[in-house]
Amino acid sequence: MSSSRLEILNDGGLRHDARRPYELRSTSFALSTQSNAEGSSTVTQGLTTIAVSVYGPREPRSRANASHDRAVISVEVGVVPWAQGGGGGMKRTRGDKRLQEIGAAIRQTFEPVIMTHLYPRSEIAIHVQVLSADGGILPTSINATTLALISAGISLTDYVTSISIGLHLTQPLLDLSQPEESDLPSLVVASLPSSGKITLAQMETRLHVDRFQEMMDLGVEACKVLKDEMEGVVKEKTRKIVERMDVRGVAVEEQ
Repeated sequence: MSSSRLEILNDGGLRHDARRPYELRSTSFALSTQSNAEGSSTVTQGLTTIAVSVYGPREPRSRANASHDRAVISVEVGVVPWAQGGGGGMKRTRGDKRLQEIGAAIRQTFEPVIMTHLYPRSEIAIHVQVLSADGGILPTSINATTLALISAGISLTDYVTSISIGLHLTQPLLDLSQPEESDLPSLVVASLPSSGKITLAQMETRLHVDRFQEMMDLGVEACKVLKDEMEGVVKEKTRKIVERMDVRGVAVEEQ
């Protein structure tokens, strides 16, 4: 077996991008980035950027898929041409198997969290667009979907936040970049931070059972950190909306 070309941890205990093992990549969260959607967000984690648009609740495009007592959730994932190559060999065609797997994972993650019973006989369509890719496409997409659903006013039982965890020898690493994803056994965790419940645990490679629980616990704690950051962005956006409403109300009263 040939040795890896990537030095996962150097002698100082730092990763190839100068992060420590448990250090997350820099993040950026933006709400309501697409004016033509009911809700939208753009999330950047490291060099990976995902834009999500939410349409609905609306009448289902296919009556055969409609449910009389709840909303159905559909997910489409696409990759812009310039992001290809960094996305683990993903193509930008809708029929690509990897894109379908990511879409299915997102749908399965959110089906227990969206209060679909409040929207009977309707569809909630989630469109995910990969704008740049350097690892963590699925967890970044899940984080962006949470914010887009909140932006759309869709009722959720809790925030859903997600992170990837890798294992180098016996050392877990949080929030993997693309070179680390390619080189290490890894796990993607999505959780409900308020309760600590797991909504997704996806492994691309085998992990020793002794390390699995340690990595899960670490991922759940990291999800709580992400939730605090995302909640701060939502509260700030809400504050600005309330301020604009107050200004308009004052203007109407003065007329």
